Amino acid sequence: MLISNKKMLLSIAISSSLFSISYAANANDHDHHDHGSEHRQHGAHVHGVIETNIAQDGEHLLFEITAPGADVVGFEHAPKNEEQKQVLSQAVKTLNNPTMIFTLQKDAKCTLEEVHVSHNLTNDNHDHDHDHDHDQHDGEHHKEHSKHGEFNAQYEYHCEAISQLNEIETQWFKHFTHSQKMTVQYLGNSGQKATTLTADAPTVNL
Repeated sequence: MLISNKKMLLSIAISSSLFSISYAANANDHDHHDHGSEHRQHGAHVHGVIETNIAQDGEHLLFEITAPGADVVGFEHAPKNEEQKQVLSQAVKTLNNPTMIFTLQKDAKCTLEEVHVSHNLTNDNHDHDHDHDHDQHDGEHHKEHSKHGEFNAQYEYHCEAISQLNEIETQWFKHFTHSQKMTVQYLGNSGQKATTLTADAPTVNL
């Protein structure tokens, strides 16, 4: 990770731990694919669901987003043609611009300090999606399946008046129309919160 603030990394780890039960419950509720343990071993990878952790530590605010490739670009493999290359490039460009993803209240005086975006949709001889044959699950093949194409984005802010931040709105669904919902796990001064955002309800109240 390139996020420099060690306290924030600790906070996000704590957040993930606190909400591990709700993550598992969400994965089980929405795992409508008949892939069983494949999805459960990587709980954050549920089609149609973007998972976001938000951790606050003093005046610092960290967002961590995990999204299946299918929900961001419509596929979970390395680009197969020029059109898919362009779609992937545009998605990375959008994710690298947090103002296109989240809106923070101006009164909180938040300044973006760091951005880190990554994905594993690269040419790695794992160039297929979920329409593959599951009868060949030897050890290594099963390990490959745990690495479905996905995106990870991290945004770190410093907010001079963070007490004025009482809501966060996302524009995720405007840019990534394959997504159905975003589960948000928040940990900060106001306590902990778990909620689900959709295109019709894109705001989390802190």
